[in-house]
Amino acid sequence: MKYHKPVLLKESVKGLAIKENGTYVDITFGGGGHSAEILKQLGSEGRLVAFDQDEEAIDNEIDDERFILINENFRFLGQFLKFYGIKKVDGILADFGVSSHQFDSAERGFSTRFEAELDMRMTRRNELSAFEVINQYEHRQLRRVLFEYGELRNAEAMATEIIAAREKEPIKTSSALKEALKRFLPTHKEHKILAQIFQAIRIEVNQELEAIKEFLMQTPQLLNKGGRLSIISYHSLEDRLVKRFIQMGKFEGEVEKDFYGAPLTPFKKAGNLIVPGKEEIKLNNRARSAKLRIAERI
Repeated sequence: MKYHKPVLLKESVKGLAIKENGTYVDITFGGGGHSAEILKQLGSEGRLVAFDQDEEAIDNEIDDERFILINENFRFLGQFLKFYGIKKVDGILADFGVSSHQFDSAERGFSTRFEAELDMRMTRRNELSAFEVINQYEHRQLRRVLFEYGELRNAEAMATEIIAAREKEPIKTSSALKEALKRFLPTHKEHKILAQIFQAIRIEVNQELEAIKEFLMQTPQLLNKGGRLSIISYHSLEDRLVKRFIQMGKFEGEVEKDFYGAPLTPFKKAGNLIVPGKEEIKLNNRARSAKLRIAERI
């Protein structure tokens, strides 16, 4: 797959426990690797609906009468399934994060490796870009983004440095942002800290965590009893949301219990946490931080 090499391909699709004539959803289509594998296991009456908000992913559409590709954010999952007359599904697969294609497209501004304008939008329809975040956000907003989404301890000082730099001239490119924050980038930690900074801005631009929450909250109503969630995440912020939702059916507070003390949760774990093996990481370095969690609708 030139566009995107799917991570944990066999494991994530196996986690769906596919029924030959069931209805499934791939909410992160990308290069179509996971979707193609699901279609291989579906019979003539099976259906697969896929979502991807990136306009460039639509070029990878699969020519199959059992398949529908929707160019929208997965936060609108229920709305579009209803539009297509689908009330319930048997499984939903998600592969969060940025695709290899997006990272490798210098002009998109996702990667720390390239000189590019500050963009980081997963869809061009999004009015907010990294440029607006860096050049228009107030100090408290910048601090929040860097601290909450990048988990950066120096968020306060970084926000101060960004504002001081942009007062001289707008920060338009990735190199200008690196220059503004150079005192926070010691050589031995530069790549790691830059990755955290870029991650924080990207999450803010694309409202990634809000979208994941909205998606997960819809799944209990959309999945048939026994239906599966198969979800791959790449950093602790995503994985924490997925883990809590599977455990509690919500993101905060304590799990609710019935009269007898049994937990009132819509899901149960289906197996243990799965991570890529050494061989997969060797073939695809971006798989190194992936975590797969599988849950079944009770």
